[in-house]
Amino acid sequence: MAVYDHTAVKPDGTEVPLSDYAGKVLLIVNTATGCGFTPQYEELEAIYAKYRDQGFEILDFPCNQFANQAPESDEEIHQFCTLKFGTEFPQFKKGDVNGDNANPLFVELATTKPFQGFNGLKKIVMNKVAKSVDKEFGDKAYIKWNFTKFLVARDGTILERFEPTVSMGDVEKAVAAQL
Repeated sequence: MAVYDHTAVKPDGTEVPLSDYAGKVLLIVNTATGCGFTPQYEELEAIYAKYRDQGFEILDFPCNQFANQAPESDEEIHQFCTLKFGTEFPQFKKGDVNGDNANPLFVELATTKPFQGFNGLKKIVMNKVAKSVDKEFGDKAYIKWNFTKFLVARDGTILERFEPTVSMGDVEKAVAAQL
């Protein structure tokens, strides 16, 4: 199965074929409203505003699987993101990225580009946290934490995985290189 073979569900229940995004560079991210990485929404929106006219989209998939950091309803999450960070990129229905009910898109993304480790100053803390997630989901712990990002080329090829500890400057450079 390819990225464009998947569908995503909007908060109102409407299914969106990801083939609607064919020909665009995508950054697919699982997010949460109460995470230490939540301020990345601001940087994501800045990248989106800068590059969306060049065929770039960010697809936001809220997830509550990491320390209950997105307990709100889809509508409350959307309001939080738009009011606090001014996000304009597409946001989809909150769902799982790990376990038996994981979104098949994230299963494909994470098995194509598996976890290679955290980096930066938060590496030690994040490694400990990730081990608890691994115990909870076993061999279906595809994503280690909120704000894991996947860069997808215009042809649907999954190019890179960025853990939440990767600098947003590095993420932006990778996006710009594809445009």
